[in-house]
Amino acid sequence: MHFNKSNNNQSTVLHQGDVPYITFPKLDNAGLVHGFSTRIGGVSEGMYASMNLSYTRGDDEEKVDENFRRIGKAIGFKAENLVFSNQIHKTDIAVVTSENCGSVMTNMDGLVTKEKGVPLYTGYADCVPLFFYDPEKKVAGMAHSGWRGTVGRIGANMIEVMGREFACDVKDIVAAVGPSICQDCYEISEDVALEFIHEFQELPQESYLIEKGNGKFQLDLWKVNEHILKEAGITEEHLDVTDVCTCCNHKLLFSHRASKGKRGNLGGFVVL
Repeated sequence: MHFNKSNNNQSTVLHQGDVPYITFPKLDNAGLVHGFSTRIGGVSEGMYASMNLSYTRGDDEEKVDENFRRIGKAIGFKAENLVFSNQIHKTDIAVVTSENCGSVMTNMDGLVTKEKGVPLYTGYADCVPLFFYDPEKKVAGMAHSGWRGTVGRIGANMIEVMGREFACDVKDIVAAVGPSICQDCYEISEDVALEFIHEFQELPQESYLIEKGNGKFQLDLWKVNEHILKEAGITEEHLDVTDVCTCCNHKLLFSHRASKGKRGNLGGFVVL
């Protein structure tokens, strides 16, 4: 398991225990209850073993229920209150209240709330989880940023929604780019690479894209999402960027690429 061992620049912290989970130091220091699951500590079996947090991949529903109860107890939220997003790789963000507890926000890739006790969930297995918290206005959000969401700058969209709906000042917002597929593991085709080149003309291509030949490229989603958040106004001291790859660490984390699609889902959670 590769975690950043530097005490001064540890971007991703693994909390050990019966139900391990990951947090981010800057969000911890800001006081946000949050976490990112591993595949350890649940009751699912086979390719879903064991902490599968998806009802839509064919796993037994009662086992998924139990998994959510366990991760909720570990991180600190009530599983029955969860608000879900059925992500469709776009950039729409739902403003969530207690009336949405126990429901799914359809066609949303981001959720944001300022109500206490309303836990938000987004699901992953290589895509980038983005966490947001404004400790001044007490607003928390999560966004699912696959390559399409990244091209669409969903992270900047979340910051815009937080400002518009809750008067958040971007200079106060603390954010994290969570565990997801690294550049070494993420090969893309030329058509996808061209979308990034077109959208991010202000970003040096060599900083996030390696051309391999035969129309293949290696894409650094961490770098691009970091750029999006900083360009939108997130400060360096308020941003954690992971160095933990889901594909490299597929025994600890679900990875769509490593498993060729035979897998469960990880979960990202925030709750005020």
